[in-house]
Amino acid sequence: MGPHFLNRIFAPRSIAVIGATERDNALGNLVFANLVDAGFKGELYPVNPKHESVHGRRCYPDVEAIGRPVEMVVVATPARTVPNVLRHCGEHGVHGAVVLSAGFSESGRAGKRLEEEIIEISREYDLRLIGPNCLGVMRPGRGLNATFSKNKALPGNLALVSQSGAICTAILDWAESQEIGFSAVASMGDASDVDFGDVLDYLALDRETRSILLYVEGIHNARRFMSGLRAAARMKPVIVIKSGRHAEGSRAAMSHTGSLVGADDVFDAALERAGAVRAMTIQQLFSAARILSSGYRVEGNRLAIITNAGGPGVMATDRAVELDVSMAQFSTQTMDKLNKALPEQWSHGNPVDILGDADAERFESAMTACLEDSGVDASIIMLTPQAMTDPLSVAEVTTRVAKKVKKPVLGCWMGDIQVREGRDHLTHERLPHFTTPEASVEGFAYLASHKRNQRLLLQVPSPLTDRGRTDVHGARLIIEGALSEGRKLLSTLESKAVLSAFRIPVTQTMRANTAGEALVAAGTVGYPVAMKIDSPDITHKSDVQGVRLNIASAESVRNAFQTMVDDARRLKPEARINGVTLERMHQSTYGRELMVGVLRDPVFGPVISFGSGGTSVEVIKDRAVALPPLNEVIIEGMIARTKVAKLLKEFRNMPAVDAQALEQVLLRVSEMVCELPEIQEMDINPLIADERGLAAVDARITVNFPPVMPDRYAHMAIHPYPAHLVNQWQLPDGTNLTIRPIRPEDAKIEQDFVRTLSAESRYYRFMQAVHELTPQMLVRFTQIDYDREMALVAVQERPDGSELQVAVARYTANPDQQSCEFALAVADEWQGRGVGSHLMNELMDVARTRGLRTMEGDVLAQNTNMMALMHRLGFSSRNSREDEGIKLVSKRL
Repeated sequence: MGPHFLNRIFAPRSIAVIGATERDNALGNLVFANLVDAGFKGELYPVNPKHESVHGRRCYPDVEAIGRPVEMVVVATPARTVPNVLRHCGEHGVHGAVVLSAGFSESGRAGKRLEEEIIEISREYDLRLIGPNCLGVMRPGRGLNATFSKNKALPGNLALVSQSGAICTAILDWAESQEIGFSAVASMGDASDVDFGDVLDYLALDRETRSILLYVEGIHNARRFMSGLRAAARMKPVIVIKSGRHAEGSRAAMSHTGSLVGADDVFDAALERAGAVRAMTIQQLFSAARILSSGYRVEGNRLAIITNAGGPGVMATDRAVELDVSMAQFSTQTMDKLNKALPEQWSHGNPVDILGDADAERFESAMTACLEDSGVDASIIMLTPQAMTDPLSVAEVTTRVAKKVKKPVLGCWMGDIQVREGRDHLTHERLPHFTTPEASVEGFAYLASHKRNQRLLLQVPSPLTDRGRTDVHGARLIIEGALSEGRKLLSTLESKAVLSAFRIPVTQTMRANTAGEALVAAGTVGYPVAMKIDSPDITHKSDVQGVRLNIASAESVRNAFQTMVDDARRLKPEARINGVTLERMHQSTYGRELMVGVLRDPVFGPVISFGSGGTSVEVIKDRAVALPPLNEVIIEGMIARTKVAKLLKEFRNMPAVDAQALEQVLLRVSEMVCELPEIQEMDINPLIADERGLAAVDARITVNFPPVMPDRYAHMAIHPYPAHLVNQWQLPDGTNLTIRPIRPEDAKIEQDFVRTLSAESRYYRFMQAVHELTPQMLVRFTQIDYDREMALVAVQERPDGSELQVAVARYTANPDQQSCEFALAVADEWQGRGVGSHLMNELMDVARTRGLRTMEGDVLAQNTNMMALMHRLGFSSRNSREDEGIKLVSKRL
């Protein structure tokens, strides 16, 4: 695969600063001086028609006058001049730009027009740009500081990507004092062209980056953001802080960057599915960065706290309870060790209070005992400066013990002057440490969250669990019928019919336009009945007194009909009243009222919600949300986050609800969302659940015409597992194979497949000596993003039910989204049987449906069988790296 297009910005060989000057505090002066001071090793050109020299270097009137190739420009001129500047750069072969200038979409309508103009220019000339309205970019390890910041970042392995330049400078200032270095810093500004997804995609494979910090105010393209975030989080820890957690903050963020801002709990759900970790404050971002950049990983969330003061231990425990961090329970052997090593007055529990006169030896004994306990996943060592305390000696002991164990050890040295020497030692030894009990527990909680979210990242649900029994076509016809009549709100009967098409249990409902019809309907469904007003213009029926329950007689039905219709007409005179609907009251002695819903987030699209139901749902606000598609693991976590979850289990004299039936409803709602992009909102409220099952008592669905989409799941932020590509294929000799997209759980068969290839086949595939896939390669090959890449495997089912992988063909879309690079490997004993040809044809079909126009790949010239296959498939070839004997084969799709 060729170099990423962002190389021209993060690793340019030549830079021109347009607007360079020596005027004090001018952007062009600050950024040019920073590039010189950082020791940029490439060619550096100041450009400004008003100057002949800048900082002792010849200054050029424009890029053309330089007369040599320029890979990147930094633009520090007024907003109105930027379009012409970029057009001139594009005409003279510049393909990378950082636009520092403000005055674009964040400044109003005129600025928005300017921004649209520079976007058109960037696309016309393949000129990729970061900004506008940004601080710039840094690569400290490469002497690149293309910012106007007065901070100097140390080289390191932490990448920072931020929409706010001010947040960048604050983090850089803090990091310098903490001796934390950066592999890359990117201020995105308005992100009119290059956005988070692009930069994350680049950093995912950047060898200098081990962890990534994101500061997000709003998102332009949810699918690209999620795609880049998931790619990066598979490879390295990603920590995100998002402003605009409340409505007022969201409005401020919108005015600052012009980006879309969605619901805060939806953003949380997106990060969980992406395998990233969220921080809520800048201080927490620092904590998360400190702990995750340390390289620590954790298997569980059982924490031991060792302290020389009781109060801080209690404060840390309180914070642990709030964050669902488990306080470890010590084994009998650990308690015996602690009793022997500590004074009789120690706390005899967790937190381990080793008392105020504790010396370094006592700390060491307690640490060793706790960390040797198999029931402890990590430990926080807390120190307060007391009369007998030696903070430096305790710090030295802590780092010595930490180096002997694999479990995370965190420090919390409280105070300032008296503990500074000890804290400096922890910093020098790269042991994560904090100044408060709460921050130290939060640091550990990020490790636990990262572990949990990485598990969610591996979940790749299919859009449908059982295609044969789901009537997608029938549901779509109901929706199309309503839309053809100009209606966007389905009636209760229509809504329940759509639910039934996806096998969601509903109560039987009948419509009545007159009191007489209501009597007939009540007799048909059986007493007692529930009656509800039927109107396409009334969303919440209870607002117009449009619900009557437990009606047990014919006389009451007739009276209720007239009263409900009169009340509705009086309270909402403009509404069209069709009559009422009737259904038999759902009888459940132990029923719980739940709510399952679908909402449309302005950023992430369809979202599924679950929580308490009933008429007070908007007051109680007990809901958890998740991005579709769902599976059992995601649903389990979703339910657990709600308050009502505790009421679903056995409670006093109430039996537990049917958990499997509830899971099935959520799975089927997920299927509806995947297959019906017309659905805008849906409420099943109440969904009555008990020990026998559940039923949707009331339902409301709003729909709209779906936009023209490049693929069937383009309305979703996360592409589901493409189950429609699974098919059976039989070789001419009768051997049956399954052709399907690869899944994360295929890691073992993929590893076995590569191991069993001959040395020659492995060399032909990887163009280097590879015995087996590294863990990082295995992640990249099996945890793919179906939106921009595809890997089709051919597998044979063994007699014991396990699978044998016999071939794999994959492509990855290039950043231009027009072309892709492919790779193919077939097990030696399966070669010459048509497997490779069949897989490649299937792969090309997928690429065509995704809008890709060209497929290309590198093939060793000595790999004659592969070259022959490519020519049979219609690929052309030419020398690519002739000195290495590599040919580039390509085909228009």
